[in-house]
Amino acid sequence: MKPLPEALQIAREQGLDLVEVAAAADPPVAKIMDHGKYKYEQDQRRKESKRKASNVVIKEMKFRPKIDGHDYTTKMKHVERFLEEGSKVKLTIMFRGREMAHPELGRRILERVAEQVGELAIIESAPKQDGRNMTMVLSPVKRIVKPAPKEPHQRGSSGERRAPPASASEVRSNVVPPGAPGNVPVAGSVAGEAAGNGAGEVEKAGA
Repeated sequence: MKPLPEALQIAREQGLDLVEVAAAADPPVAKIMDHGKYKYEQDQRRKESKRKASNVVIKEMKFRPKIDGHDYTTKMKHVERFLEEGSKVKLTIMFRGREMAHPELGRRILERVAEQVGELAIIESAPKQDGRNMTMVLSPVKRIVKPAPKEPHQRGSSGERRAPPASASEVRSNVVPPGAPGNVPVAGSVAGEAAGNGAGEVEKAGA
């Protein structure tokens, strides 16, 4: 902690400013900084905060206490689509005439909706009565997308990798065309030997 004159002297020597940042403190707190840079950073934070706030979209879906099943299903599809798109949803139950005497009907519908979209949203604002309407706000839940698991390598019963299937060219090269020499070597050799033996027998008989 330094007295004010000394703090001002240090700020001047460094070419900076002495800026009060906590006037309500006892004693007040000041920092030595570049005041222009400080104001610029404050403006940037304020703009960023406004930008984020403006990106929040709130959709509204209205129900009646005595809504029929078909209308309820149709409206629920819209609610689920809004939540999946990342928008908040404001649910409004509209009461008319004697329906105001039965607010539990509206609360029951809101609880049913919240339970039905429990995997998509959380209740940001609990059901509350607002004049002739009852409202509740749902906020979408951020989903974590898990990567798809990799397929394991195919292995045989002995744990070794299976050989890849032979290509068409390899199969074609192993086929011997009909009529080629050596197509039936065993049969040819036997026939040759039989022919040779027969010729020898003829010559001996002639002799």
